[in-house]
Amino acid sequence: MKRILTAFLLLILVISEKEVSAQRIYGALSAGLNLSQIDGDEIYGFHHAGFNVGPSVIIPFTKNKKWTVTLELDYSQLGSYQKHGPSDSITAITPYRKINLDYAVVPVLVHFTDKNIISGGLGFSYGRLVNAKQWERDSLVVNGLSGPYSKNDWDVLIDVKLKLYQRLWFNFRYSYSMAKIITYHWKNEANQEWDRNGYNNVLTFRLTYVFNQPIVKKNGKAKTGGAK
Repeated sequence: MKRILTAFLLLILVISEKEVSAQRIYGALSAGLNLSQIDGDEIYGFHHAGFNVGPSVIIPFTKNKKWTVTLELDYSQLGSYQKHGPSDSITAITPYRKINLDYAVVPVLVHFTDKNIISGGLGFSYGRLVNAKQWERDSLVVNGLSGPYSKNDWDVLIDVKLKLYQRLWFNFRYSYSMAKIITYHWKNEANQEWDRNGYNNVLTFRLTYVFNQPIVKKNGKAKTGGAK
């Protein structure tokens, strides 16, 4: 995680020094919620809720600033959750299964913004697992990074942003693992056995504030907070 943070900060410094062909670079902060599941764990539905928060830099690479590259460093909580198993009482207190996977994630996306109102983007991310826990009914069966989950997660991303007010945007993101994060081995009561690969499948809902983005007034002039 320290290596990821160091590389991210160095990249920001290098880009800021060059100003990317004199284009203004924007800084942003995002915070919100992940709804996730792990495809392959025999639990269906986006029932696991976790935080998603982190800073980013937005780098225009065209003169009209409609095309941008976004670099982020996020803390993202993923996993899977099922409250009741097939034979559990509906009054059960402990979950049938709960999986918590915490990642430090570095997304890289290309966005196109139309009329400074809506923005769509595609990209990839690298996630480094920083903590893992898994409960099966009353038992903690995975605790820490020595468990069966891969420490690396490469995802494909689809991203949409809608402006709410001035520099505040609503952000929806869908991400899916490009490589398995685990292989599960399952066995039922009839002694039937099978293997399934597991993949993170995530819906993210966030608010993003862009600190130094120009505010377009009704007269068409941009207010930049004192910056030229």
